[in-house]
Amino acid sequence: MKPKMFCYQCQETAGCTGCTQIGVCGKTPEVAAMQDLLIHVTKGLSAVTTQLRAEGTPIPADVNHLITVNLFATITNTNFDRDAIVARIRETLAVKAPLLTQVKNAASLPDAAFWAADDMAALEARAAQVGVLATEDEDIRSLRELITYGLKGLSAYSKHANALLQDDPELDAFLQSTLAKTLDDALTVEDLVALTLETGKHGVDSMALLDKANTEAYGNPEITRVKIGVSKNPGILVSGHDLRDLEMLLEQTQGTGVDVYTHSEMLPAHYYPAFRKYPNFIGNYGNAWWKQKEEFEAFHGPILMTTNCIVPPKPSYQDRIFTTGAVGYPGCRHIDAAYGEKKDFSEIIELAKHCAPPEELEQGEIVGGFAHAQVLALADQIVEAVKSGAIKKFVVMAGCDGRHRTRSYYADFAKALPKDTVILTAGCAKYKYNKLDLGDIGGIPRVLDAGQCNDSYSLAVIAMKLQEIFGLDDINDLPIVFNIAWYEQKAVIVLLALLYLGVKNIHLGPTLPAFLSPNVTKVLVENFGIAGIGTVEDDIKLFFGNE
Repeated sequence: MKPKMFCYQCQETAGCTGCTQIGVCGKTPEVAAMQDLLIHVTKGLSAVTTQLRAEGTPIPADVNHLITVNLFATITNTNFDRDAIVARIRETLAVKAPLLTQVKNAASLPDAAFWAADDMAALEARAAQVGVLATEDEDIRSLRELITYGLKGLSAYSKHANALLQDDPELDAFLQSTLAKTLDDALTVEDLVALTLETGKHGVDSMALLDKANTEAYGNPEITRVKIGVSKNPGILVSGHDLRDLEMLLEQTQGTGVDVYTHSEMLPAHYYPAFRKYPNFIGNYGNAWWKQKEEFEAFHGPILMTTNCIVPPKPSYQDRIFTTGAVGYPGCRHIDAAYGEKKDFSEIIELAKHCAPPEELEQGEIVGGFAHAQVLALADQIVEAVKSGAIKKFVVMAGCDGRHRTRSYYADFAKALPKDTVILTAGCAKYKYNKLDLGDIGGIPRVLDAGQCNDSYSLAVIAMKLQEIFGLDDINDLPIVFNIAWYEQKAVIVLLALLYLGVKNIHLGPTLPAFLSPNVTKVLVENFGIAGIGTVEDDIKLFFGNE
């Protein structure tokens, strides 16, 4: 069967080789083509901005933000709206046109820098020529895509920081210059491997920027018990990752009789002290992103999707889905505003008033809030537990959840862990085990949830602090095992960040990325000890021996 598209950026890609007829995520070939085109024209704009910086011309913040959101819009499960993506392509080319006239040495720019918006039909016809498979050499293609996916993840963290008016011009400059380098046919495999690790370095910087933005705005996360039941009032469900969107919605729902719940990756918002002042901020509803079709139907009220992880909605509740920021889905109402401006959520609130209260899915509480400041506040207690042998090892089980049946491995692995181990987590992977009764060790919960995938920085800070406390020269001498689940491109930048920090022997599952060629995989295995997962029984023996 002739391929209609090609995409292999996520873990669930068809056959672990690539989606060629329609995306497993639900992305159509038409949307896939426009996303490929958007990435290419964004690379062209980035080549222009990089050259302008080299010539001493500063780049306006709104251009940086445009490039960041362009990348974010192409992350898996973010934007399924072809018209919205085409609009971004047109805007990108329109923004580039006057910048291109300012370039002194235009002869050094790649062909993509000269593409114009005057003939979209011609551009659309060329979309197939600029996709993943346009790079013929398998290893060059693999590394270009690994870097690009890392930059997509980096863009997500930057976007959330930008929403809180925190910018890092050096980060923007790196993102754009690196995008431009993926167009450079002169770069060798060795050059691209080095650029991959440099991307990891800036991944750390982007996560640090977001951590700074979130904690300055909302305080350091604290140990919190989050309710998972419901109230008798109508509600609005907020999914995704953008805390600023949640804050604006909470402000606007005060006194309206409408309650607000978090879903999936928005759960850790409850850990920030600033959000506790809102009496209608009730708790968390549901589980990880992939259960939307059953859980959104039962919620009854409107749902606000603030970032990636939207699943193509069922007709029964599609009229209750609202999107914002980089998110888009045909037929769903979109709400947006410029950075620093308040979004108007009155339409969502008014709809909620006329909806039934959410149907209860479960009762109880989830404990979280173990970001780096909170864990370091418990450092003496944790160090003593390690020295006494009460805690033998930490297991980093951060990352993503997904609908693949093989992901039951992570729940089974958590259950099978020795009772003297503690799980460090961040991201929606925690939904595989955060409601299990795994107990505690001397009052320290055996699942320490640092927050969103955006908060993976906390796990790196904790590891580096433990290395310092125990006086170890090598971070790999810590009693820490890395068994990480991945799904999309934010997990890619977290992986690259860990590699940059020198972490080795990371196990990645449930499958290794399809975009890693055999030779690139060999480099990662030989230099960093990257490996996949096996059976629960075999991996427990591998990590813990006869303990």
